[in-house]
Amino acid sequence: MTYQNYSLKQLQQIDAAHHLHPFTDHKELRAAGSRVITHARGPYIYDSEGFELLDGMAGLWCVNVGYGREELAEAAYEQMKELPYYNSFFKCSTPTPVLLAKKLAEIAPPSVNQVFFGSSGSEANDTALRLVRHYWALEGKPEKNRIISRRNAYHGSTVAGTSLGGMEAMHKQLGGAVPNIVHVMMPYAYELALPGESDHEFGLRAARAVEEAILEAGADKVAAFIGEPIMGAGGVKIPPMSYWPEVERICRKYDVLLMLDEVITGYGRTGEWFAAQTFEVTPDTMTTAKALTSGYQPLSALLVGDRIAATLTEKGGEFAHGYTYSGHPVACAVALKNLEIIEREGLVERVKTDTGPYFAQALRERVAGHGLVGETRSVGLMGAIEIVKDKATRERFEGDGRAAVVVRDHAIENGVMMRATGDTMILSPPLIWTRETIDLACERIVRALDLAEADLRRA
Repeated sequence: MTYQNYSLKQLQQIDAAHHLHPFTDHKELRAAGSRVITHARGPYIYDSEGFELLDGMAGLWCVNVGYGREELAEAAYEQMKELPYYNSFFKCSTPTPVLLAKKLAEIAPPSVNQVFFGSSGSEANDTALRLVRHYWALEGKPEKNRIISRRNAYHGSTVAGTSLGGMEAMHKQLGGAVPNIVHVMMPYAYELALPGESDHEFGLRAARAVEEAILEAGADKVAAFIGEPIMGAGGVKIPPMSYWPEVERICRKYDVLLMLDEVITGYGRTGEWFAAQTFEVTPDTMTTAKALTSGYQPLSALLVGDRIAATLTEKGGEFAHGYTYSGHPVACAVALKNLEIIEREGLVERVKTDTGPYFAQALRERVAGHGLVGETRSVGLMGAIEIVKDKATRERFEGDGRAAVVVRDHAIENGVMMRATGDTMILSPPLIWTRETIDLACERIVRALDLAEADLRRA
């Protein structure tokens, strides 16, 4: 029996009775009922009532090649027929993770040539934390185990991922984080830049916060700095171009490893295969997931630099860590086909030279002038719209994110799926968006802003 045998009301009742959702107020959800998404095609998703939504979030930052790709379904089917599953334990491997690891090494930054597979970005960040601390222990420096992260960072929702992240509400619910993780300022110029401070100067000042944390702890105690090249779930906070090169210089100066969380930015989002290439830095670890399979299968890949890999292979000793589904053959087969599609259709180059610049221009010229908008910003096909009460002073409505929720709800009602994060609206659409799709999205966003402004000013 399939879902077509059920009405929306029946599905909502079953959902309420048995299904706990992520990042959800379940009392509120039970009162409203879930929107049930039933099918999708290209850049559009459709609910059980047939309502069409332009997907401005690529699912959850991941469906880069769009929906309905039969090649990906066929890749999964063919692999399932041949070998549906075997593990990577017992000194065993299967062909698809071997070939995928090779492919990832080819497109990664220089000196990043090894891969550890998991099923999610959260798992990959757990692995990165464990691996970095294991590396320093093998190097005879087990006390070098402190990790520096940033406030409002998001690195997943497992215990380790939440601890690495800098979101206070998540820490409060956790009730006890992984020790020896500290958080410094984020490179968020819209709210944190000083009067008269240029973007370049602000980027250097934000980077110096990392150096100050290293010096406070002592470089002999600090294992690594971890950061998203662009802070995604925290509101698409884009650092100035001066930030990441300075962070890398500081890390190298004090012999601190550089960990990049590219779960959101990886596989073409910024107009390069990885944001490390956009910001011209070479990390020691790179956490990736989401768009690796365009969301068609759960898969993550922690890309590991040669320095760490050399210590693992030369000094030996068991890395006592791994997952049942590490290197799942079906997920890896889908990833290989997904990367083939991205290359064949030139999606990375299209984002860099065409749709990315056009997206930035459209936001700037058609959205930024709206009365509710304090700023628009973007890199590639990843953008943000700051919601404010007063454009000149940057005053917020309540400062608790409720204004952005009003905008989000109107956006969905007008046919574009967007996400509200704090007082910021964020966009991360499929890489198959065209200039025409961007125009349609902006038209619907402006209409939503108009309706939201009427509600918010009246309130």
